[in-house]
Amino acid sequence: MKKLYAVIGNPIAHSMSPLMHNDLFQHHGIDAHYHAFAIKEEDLADAVKGFRAMNISGFNVTVPHKVAIISLLDGVDPLARSIGAVNTVVNENGRLIGYNTDGSGYVKALKSELQGLNEKKVLMIGAGGAARAIYFTLAFEGVAHIDLTNRTPIKAERLVEECPYHAKSNIISLNEAEEQLAAYDIIIQTTSLGMSPNSECKVLSLHNLKESAFVSDIIYNPLETELLRQAKNKGAKTQNGIQMFVQQGALAFEKWTNVMPDIKRMTNRVLQQLGGTIC
Repeated sequence: MKKLYAVIGNPIAHSMSPLMHNDLFQHHGIDAHYHAFAIKEEDLADAVKGFRAMNISGFNVTVPHKVAIISLLDGVDPLARSIGAVNTVVNENGRLIGYNTDGSGYVKALKSELQGLNEKKVLMIGAGGAARAIYFTLAFEGVAHIDLTNRTPIKAERLVEECPYHAKSNIISLNEAEEQLAAYDIIIQTTSLGMSPNSECKVLSLHNLKESAFVSDIIYNPLETELLRQAKNKGAKTQNGIQMFVQQGALAFEKWTNVMPDIKRMTNRVLQQLGGTIC
């Protein structure tokens, strides 16, 4: 009997997860189908009840349900619990268990490009849901120093205070971040600034960026944001959001099927859809 997997969110029509996962099911010879469901916030509980009735094998959760879903599950992984958000649910013998593969996927993507993360000094821009998952996972992994800059400082302060894993962190202004940019080995941009169609939005000045720095932007549409373009012009190594998206999806796929999928195939499938270069 064909297994059912899904992604829920609102809006959801833009999601590339069905394309990616259905291709993987076919490639790996797994009799399953992955479908996107647009679920309104007021309908979330009914949707989960319906999934239980269908004995769904697993599903992804995206905006705006990552927090609200927690109270509807039978269990939550400790890291996801501390982050306070779930993006992957696994049906484990009839029990719906929540995980967060966003932060883990990001860190895995980062490790594919960099060695010795623990020794790096990191600047993170933003303090929203994605930043929280990434910050908590970096701290969990043992990264010693992570500074944050955010339009609303109190939100960044709360993020640091609520993290159960220790990392030395300073909350700084955007001006301070620009002035001391040369002190950072890794700059991580986690906001929606620079996302299409507002791709010309400026995040921060890279005037003081050192050439050996690594600049990461979790946006993947456009494939090269203005921030990454400027960083590349300064000689820095860059990474867009494709690998985070692919790696978090791969971790979810592995949790559902016990199969680690072909990362290169996933990346190429997404790039094809976005009209980018095949790697």
